[in-house]
Amino acid sequence: MHRLKLVGTRIFAALLAAAAFALPTAAAAQNAAKDYTPHVGQEGKDVIWVPTPQALVERMLDMAKLTANDIHYDLGSGDGRTVITAAKRGAQAFGVEYNPDMVALSERAAAKEGVADKVKFIRGDIFETDFTRATVLTLYLLPSLNVKLRPTILRMKPGTRVVSHAFSMDDWQPDQTANVEGRTAYLWIVPAPVEGTWRWSVSGPGPRNYELALRQQYQQVEGLARLDGKMGQLRDVKLQGDRISFSIHEITGTSGTVRRDFTGRVSGNTLQGVMKLPDGAGEVKWSATRVD
Repeated sequence: MHRLKLVGTRIFAALLAAAAFALPTAAAAQNAAKDYTPHVGQEGKDVIWVPTPQALVERMLDMAKLTANDIHYDLGSGDGRTVITAAKRGAQAFGVEYNPDMVALSERAAAKEGVADKVKFIRGDIFETDFTRATVLTLYLLPSLNVKLRPTILRMKPGTRVVSHAFSMDDWQPDQTANVEGRTAYLWIVPAPVEGTWRWSVSGPGPRNYELALRQQYQQVEGLARLDGKMGQLRDVKLQGDRISFSIHEITGTSGTVRRDFTGRVSGNTLQGVMKLPDGAGEVKWSATRVD
């Protein structure tokens, strides 16, 4: 009996000693995490870390016209400054960052800035994380990574705003460019897919049956127009997100032209909008269907 008590006492003492040793180690690890300071140029999974200047962060979010109604994702969120700035503007903001120390640093910064309840930092790979519900997407990656992400971005909801610090999307030309303190930011607005043949009829004077055959490269659109089976001239096509505008010029028998201006919104295989009649004669509604 005395031997069992002695053994038990020794085990208990050993456990206490182990606990006493472990507690300072855990505390030291916690303090080390709090003391973590990233340095410019440090290696990351896909890119080195270089922070975006705060003035450019503000400009990028201005370009995106970010509001409290937006869902914002920052890919490769680093120290979290872009996400925190978006949250301060009222947006629901998410950062995707592979480095766990950076994630912890960002969370502490968000708490310090009073927006911890408005942000979420995801420790993950940008190529394996679903960010497609974003309405605003910010990037500071390399051109090759932007291009790798591009197919996913182009499948996002038309009208999604994408802003990149420094790097382009190859042959997808930006909708807007800005320069701040010697640095460049690019804005793209995800375009609706409009390529194909569209047909519709309208009431009122002039042609009744219209057909458009559109070709598309990103937001750049061109094509041919027919009015009651006769060739017309398609001009001034502009596509921004799901909004499209264009004019069709009817070639009259006297070698003149009559211009009709169309505006509309794209929803899948349907286009709906308004046509302005020539000479200020009013406007009529129109609705087109994509037939191929």
